Amino acid sequence: MTRSEEHLRVGTEQHEVGRARLRKYVVTETEQVHVPLTREEVRVEREPITEANREQPLSGPEVSEAEHEVTLHEERPVVGTETVPVERVRLEKEQVTDTETVAGEVRKERIDTEGTVRDDADHRRSR
Repeated sequence: MTRSEEHLRVGTEQHEVGRARLRKYVVTETEQVHVPLTREEVRVEREPITEANREQPLSGPEVSEAEHEVTLHEERPVVGTETVPVERVRLEKEQVTDTETVAGEVRKERIDTEGTVRDDADHRRSR
């Protein structure tokens, strides 16, 4: 007679449990930057003619009409943008192993004896 038992055979199978996604979107923000600006201004300087400076080369022609023009400059802010990379972002998968205890029912056959039957397994244990 052959006695049989059921044994649990435990394995694993893969199932999709979800998805992960990176999504990039654009937001617009206002930045304020303080910019120092320079400009030229005209100032009239008057120097009286004295005996000490009368002969200097600033002497002009006799009485006449004349114009003298000076070009003025100023700085104005110039705003532009440039795109620069600041960060790399990626999704990376990793495998994590956990242990889970599973239980299941198994059936086992038992064999009973009747009468005066010697069980070799019992006989070997008593020696």
